[in-house]
Amino acid sequence: MDVEPSFAVIGHLIGVPARARILQSLMDGRALTATELAFHAGVTPQTASSHLAKLADAKLIVSLQQGRHRYYKLAGPAVAEALEPLTNLVAHKPVPQRKPSKELARLRHGRLCYDHLAGGLGVAVADSLVERGAILPDGKDFKVSQAGAGFFRSLEIDVDALRGGRRVFARQCLDWSERRPHLGGVLGAALAGRFLKRGWISRERKGRRVWVTKTGRPAIAALLPEIDEAALAA
Repeated sequence: MDVEPSFAVIGHLIGVPARARILQSLMDGRALTATELAFHAGVTPQTASSHLAKLADAKLIVSLQQGRHRYYKLAGPAVAEALEPLTNLVAHKPVPQRKPSKELARLRHGRLCYDHLAGGLGVAVADSLVERGAILPDGKDFKVSQAGAGFFRSLEIDVDALRGGRRVFARQCLDWSERRPHLGGVLGAALAGRFLKRGWISRERKGRRVWVTKTGRPAIAALLPEIDEAALAA
């Protein structure tokens, strides 16, 4: 008996522009209300509720109740890591404008792909780690060398503990703007989290954009001397 591929269902769901915009709005790992998502999707709250129900039924998003408000977020990092590379398959539909979008340029420079670094900054960090032999391409993933384990340990990241979890350890996540991989998976999330905690990078209150701080530029340059200086520029 023929069985419809599961990706056909996913394709139907994300093929609707409003639902695609909802998912894109949740790609920074934060939870948003239905009203906020309706605004991002450009639809009425009633229409957004219908779209959210379909996405929840497919287990692409989950809802969280907090007081009188209900929030929605991606069901997990695996959803973000599956969606991000899809943007490489077809060119983005151009939007008529008189000058290049400053916001798009900022996102290309540095952003979060759910919870790990992406954009020019994320790719530069991954390239630097590969160049120094800390991580090595291994199929669709990265593997950590012995020297790399020591490098991450210096940042208080226990790679052995991370390997024991259910999430993908170190994924080569294809970057939509750079067309090259950045470091995804739980290792990429741990590295981004460490940079944020140390104040080396900062993020928007609402949105995916991140940038290197004044204190972060010399710190990251010292940690990863192979990194291109342009990647650390604001």
